[in-house]
Amino acid sequence: MYGWMGKVLRIDLSRRTYSFEPLQVEDAHNYIGARGLGTKYYIDEVPPSIDPLSPENKLIFATGPLTGTLSTSSGRYDVVT
Repeated sequence: MYGWMGKVLRIDLSRRTYSFEPLQVEDAHNYIGARGLGTKYYIDEVPPSIDPLSPENKLIFATGPLTGTLSTSSGRYDVVT
């Protein structure tokens, strides 16, 4: 999977824990870039009726496959909430 580290880092601030899970190759190909992947995770994991200030709401920081390369604008990331 060129361009991706192949991992998703999940941090639970309430429990002060973290875990890694594999990035699904299909998701990386279908939702190219930080905006697409961040939005996909948010739609899949957060109900539409959630209170924006609720602890169950998620704050997602996502990077794309060009992050860390010499490509123009490669230092960008998206925040989804």
